[in-house]
Amino acid sequence: MPQPHELRASDADRERIAQVLQDAHADGRLTLEELEERLGTLYAARTLGDLAQLTRDLLPADEQPLLLDGSPVAAIFKKEQRGGRWVVPAELDVTAMFGMTRLDLRDAILQNRRVVINATLVFGGLEIEVPEGLEVVRVAKDKTARLTKQPTGPDAPVVEVRTSNFLGEVKVKEPPRRKKRR
Repeated sequence: MPQPHELRASDADRERIAQVLQDAHADGRLTLEELEERLGTLYAARTLGDLAQLTRDLLPADEQPLLLDGSPVAAIFKKEQRGGRWVVPAELDVTAMFGMTRLDLRDAILQNRRVVINATLVFGGLEIEVPEGLEVVRVAKDKTARLTKQPTGPDAPVVEVRTSNFLGEVKVKEPPRRKKRR
């Protein structure tokens, strides 16, 4: 399985990076020559790792247009979140102790069609915001429960939340249902 920085870049990812570069030029953080050089590299880039290098010195880590960090997410006595354009690894460890962890998957890149989230929740919570067509199931003590209410296809990607918890909860936020036209 390829690492997050080895995944192929999309045109949408390139445009997101191009906007950051243009804003940096408008702010005076990049000269015209630097902008042209980075744009040339941008449109020749093949992987997400190539793209991420172009903005590393322009924005703080939490504001980067691409997040390739697959490290565990921990909220201990605080709220922690991961969202925007980020690569969700095939297996992700999440901890919430007296805190809340929020994962926004609406604009995320799933590294695998089946993602496993190992959640340790102690008086804490895990909130997962999902796009349409993504199924979320919870596995706890040999019991499996479907957390998404909207129907998904048989080949839909699945997020499996494996929980070991003590008074913790998992919530899933889905997009609003579309009203059927008559």
